[in-house]
Amino acid sequence: MVSRSSNLEVFLEAATPRLPWRSAPMDCFRGPDTVWQLEKKHSVDYFTLEDLWEHYSESSAYGLAVPVRLHHQTTGKSITQHFVPYLSAIQIYTAKALAAVPSRSTESETDSWSDDNSVGDKDSRSWDAASSYDSSHEDLDDPTVRSKQGGYLNFQYSECDPPYERIPLADKVAELAQDYPCLTSLNSAELSPSSWLSVAWYPIYHIPYHGNLKGISACFLTYHSISTVFQDEIIVRCGGDRTVALSPFGLATYRMEAGKRLWTEPHHMPAAAAGSGGGSPNAAAASRLSVPSSHSDLYWAASSWLKQVGAHHPDFNFFTAHRSAIR
Repeated sequence: MVSRSSNLEVFLEAATPRLPWRSAPMDCFRGPDTVWQLEKKHSVDYFTLEDLWEHYSESSAYGLAVPVRLHHQTTGKSITQHFVPYLSAIQIYTAKALAAVPSRSTESETDSWSDDNSVGDKDSRSWDAASSYDSSHEDLDDPTVRSKQGGYLNFQYSECDPPYERIPLADKVAELAQDYPCLTSLNSAELSPSSWLSVAWYPIYHIPYHGNLKGISACFLTYHSISTVFQDEIIVRCGGDRTVALSPFGLATYRMEAGKRLWTEPHHMPAAAAGSGGGSPNAAAASRLSVPSSHSDLYWAASSWLKQVGAHHPDFNFFTAHRSAIR
């Protein structure tokens, strides 16, 4: 059996967190009004945010290894590109307002940076400074806050530093959690469907080195729901252990258009090569990720989501400013 998977689909598959899918009686929670679920049940399914951040610890330290098949199909050559994940943006909505905690914020002025050290085109390269949520800016007890967003906005963070000044995702979360411990103590059942996470993936090196390969330096923004409500990719393994796959619902790219063929052209390969094995959860996930007709669908899904939750996302704005026109 032969599978047709593009390098972009392989990347999305590799960038999909797979976490333990837990279940606990409702009595273990602070009350049914603190849990978000579509139907009333005596037990609650969830993953923990602590497990989510632990998932990114290895790639934060060593990079995420993604096999990239070159489009010279007669040679069958491939390389392994390594990406470092960075916390790009996150919003956490809960059913009730949490206890006030100190807020972290960046400078309020606008920073500019250029990936090629040029000084021109500063408007399109500007990063609007964003700050973490300050509870003094909004009354969390105001019912209009909850009804507007489907929950209380208890925490938000948007990165605005240039990539070379950032620290990897796992380290950034550990830093933020010092002031906001709920980043590691909450679980997905306690988060509103409006809660989401965006990860920025920047390349660091590829093996074996293949010169200045067009498109290989592409960068990606993946968007993930972190609420139980939107999780439907549940994998049951031998022994009854369950895993949930947080497949990206949105995507933005930067520097991919120059090598679009490298990333979007499907490759013929054995089904076993498309994942960890024929019929494996990885292969099934890759199949689901290929449902959108093109990466444009994922881009517009991300754009629509940001508008829906009223989020300002500097990374997305920067990627969009440098993106070729969608056809």
